[in-house]
Order: sequence, then structure tokens, then C-alpha cells
Amino acid sequence: MSAALFRIGTGPRATSGLVPIRMREIGGEVLLTNPWGDWVFVKPDELALLSSGQLDPASELFSRLAGRNFIRDKVDAAALGDRVARKKSFMDAGPNLHILIATLRCNQTCVYCHASRADMSATSTDMTPETADKVVDFIFESTSPRLTIEFQGGEPLANFPVIQRVIETARKKNESAGKTLEFSLVSNLSLLDDAKLDYLIDERVQICTSVDGPQALHDKQRILPGGSAHQQAVYWIKRINERYQQKGLDPVLYHVEALLTTTREALEHPREIVDAYVDLGCRAIFLRPVDPFGFAAQTGKTIEYERRAFLDYYRTALDRILELNRQGVQVLERFAAIFLTKILGDDDPNYLDIRSPCGAGIGQLAYNYDGQIFTCDEGRMVHQMGDSFFALGNIGDVRYREVMLSDTVRAMAVASNLDAQPDCVNCTYNPYCGVCPVHNYATQGSIFGRMRESSLCAVHKGIQDHLFELLRRNEPSTVETLRRWTTIRERTHFIQGSSAE
Repeated sequence: MSAALFRIGTGPRATSGLVPIRMREIGGEVLLTNPWGDWVFVKPDELALLSSGQLDPASELFSRLAGRNFIRDKVDAAALGDRVARKKSFMDAGPNLHILIATLRCNQTCVYCHASRADMSATSTDMTPETADKVVDFIFESTSPRLTIEFQGGEPLANFPVIQRVIETARKKNESAGKTLEFSLVSNLSLLDDAKLDYLIDERVQICTSVDGPQALHDKQRILPGGSAHQQAVYWIKRINERYQQKGLDPVLYHVEALLTTTREALEHPREIVDAYVDLGCRAIFLRPVDPFGFAAQTGKTIEYERRAFLDYYRTALDRILELNRQGVQVLERFAAIFLTKILGDDDPNYLDIRSPCGAGIGQLAYNYDGQIFTCDEGRMVHQMGDSFFALGNIGDVRYREVMLSDTVRAMAVASNLDAQPDCVNCTYNPYCGVCPVHNYATQGSIFGRMRESSLCAVHKGIQDHLFELLRRNEPSTVETLRRWTTIRERTHFIQGSSAE
């Protein structure tokens, strides 16, 4: 439903009305949201009362609306300004996430590979030490006080010397820069060995991998010649988590993060996938749909599906996760946690794909193995598919200021501003959501896209529908779990130079 303004009451008791609101039917009631993210459920007859202008300022409904900043005369404008400024504080700094592609080589073949991986013999796709040094210099030009350098591929462990060089060069450079510096590694883990693990643990590198569920499903989708990709991942996940425990680190915070890509076959196993993650000791599950990049664009006929099917799968998996939490197992779903942090609190978790504007350029940059710079890793994926629309220049040829002021970065910010999106500006979930211009471009041919036809929008809207339905039901143990998922705790062990052990 579209945004609306209502006048409340008549005669001398009339108020100036409601603030601008957006509304959506959820479970037989109507969800109202305002521009700064407050929300409230009203009954259909209460909505009719509002629209008729007959709401009594002495009524319970008036008090309920006033308490959630829906009554114009009762709004503390200064306090709301502070709230909005805090939520948008990510706009105060430059890109904090810097994705470095150490190589395109990979020893696994995944049916949905987004990175357009190269064969292990293709050493020409390795980043050179010289390029790595230039990338580190460029990263430290960012005006952000926090920097995360994330190693990706291909399989980044195939070019481990460059990972070591970047870590050591960045740490040395940060002695004078004084930024909050972190490193993370996204790996299939099958090239890991004890020496590499010792190095990564000692250098406080956060490790993330992919797990697609039970072994049969994982190995069917992530093919490791001559072995089981699942067995390799499970072995090293347990080894890494044991090392964290030996250091006395809280396992709720410190564990291998594992990502899931949901294919058509995975839709049949939501509960089994959740249980497989829990059995591995994972404390978070990210139930992501397939993206339209890389090999996934070619294998779509066998791995893609209607997003309605994904949402059915998501709801079943989330119900299982909530069931496990009621049994005392602390595990969360990452999509839900991102949205709930905005819905239930005044903080934005700064997840770059779901914010307004998105993180492309202004929140992250991606550096290909050859030194080409992109607005984001998705933009780099489009480049690997043969379209350099999101390229920003090459390391050594462009300056940081040129990149940040480029037409491409500006366009990405405009295209991902929800208040500039025709479909998003009136959407009930505008305060909590975000769009991906690269996804729009890849699927619809325009960075602005048409949200009512967007598969990504369907997923975001469907997930939020389910979360608000759970909040509407207000079952105490469920609400307690959902609120716990919004807790943000700093993982200080991964911060370079931290004294935490």
C-alpha cells in the first residue's frame, strides 16, 4: 500500500494528524511503518477509524501510536534526527570492506560458481606481489577508520604467498595509519594444511567457508576431483573451531562462518540443512538464494527456481532454527538477524547488500587479480562474464579520489537510494531494506531495475513478511530469540593489534 497522511479527530481536539506512513496487510492485521523505522500493528477497524478522522486523542490507539512516533504533534524532532543520523552513520566514512582476489584458480567445480573460476594450471590469474603492494597502498587511502581486507578467489589458498604478503604489508602500513584493521579469508578449505592454519590463526584471520548441507548434497554441488569436498570442509571446520577453543575464545563469537547457496535441489532439504550446520557447531546459517552471476547464469536451467519456492523453504528452515533455539541450541539465521537489527533497534548492521544506499563503491571496493578495481565483488563477477560496466580503473592508473568521485560510484549510490526508487519509496519495508544495482543490471538490464519484477525484492519482502508475522503473533520465546539475534558484539580477537586473546 502507498504512504498516507490522516487527520485525527475533529473540532478543537483535532491533532495535526499522523506522520507519513506506509502500510501492509500481515496476518489479517495492518502493519504501519514510519520513515525512521518505528512500526505498529492495527486492526482493520482501527485503520478505518484513522482514515475517517474520528480517532479520539484520549483513546488507547492514540496513545499506542504516539508512543511509536506516529502522531505528528507528539514527535520529538531532535531525537528522531539523532536516531536517523546514527542509522546512517555508515555514510560518514569511505569504503571499509576491500575484497582482494588473490587468484581465479580453484581446485573445486561448483554448479553455481559466481566467480567464474579458472583451472588450477591458470597461474596467469594469480595476483602478483607487485600488484598486491599497490592494492594495499590504495586500500589505505580510504577515509574509513575501519578496514577489512577479505581474500577471495577462485580459491585464495592457491596463491597463499600473496595472502601472506598482503597481511604483513598491511600490518606494517597500519603502524602509522592507526586504523582498525581486520583480515578475513573465504575458502573451500581443501588446500589448507597445518602450516597455513598456524599462520592464519597466529595472524588473527577470520575464516569463512561454504557448506551446502549434508554430504550428499554438498558433494553433488561442490565437486572436488579425487575426494569429498564436504569431508575436507568438515575436517578443517572442526580443527579451526578447536583452535579457537584452545585460545579460550567464546564459541558463540569465534567459529568458522559458513555460507550456503540454495539450489533447486536444496529446496527439498530445509530441516536437514539446518541440522547439518548445527552438527558442525555453526552458530549462524545464511539461507541465500542463487545469484545470477558466473557459472550460475549458465546452469540456471538446472539450479534455479521460483522465489515462492525459496520462501517456502526459508520459512520451514527458520521454523526449525527457532525450534532448536527453544531446545537451548543457540543458532541464528543471518538474513533474519540483519533485518531484525533494523526492525527491533536503532542500529544498522551495515551489511552492504541490504542498506540504503548500498555499499557499492562507498562501502566496499573489489580488486581483481590483475589490479582492476570494481564497485563491489558482484560488479567484478559481471566483468568476468564479459561486461566491464562496473569497472573503476586499474591500480596505479587511477587515484582514490578519482574512483570515489567517478560517475559510476555516484550512479550506484543514486540507484540504491530507496527514496529514489519508484517502487521502494512507498514500500512498507523501506526503512529496513536495500537493493543491489548489479543484480538489477544482470537480471533487468538497468541499475535501477523494476522492483515489482525483481527476484531479489521478492526474497527480501517475503522474509520480512514472515518476520513481522512472527512479531505480530508475539509468542514470548520466539520474540526473545529474535531479539537476541540483534545483539551486536565486537569480535575483538580479529582486530589487528588487539590485546584480546
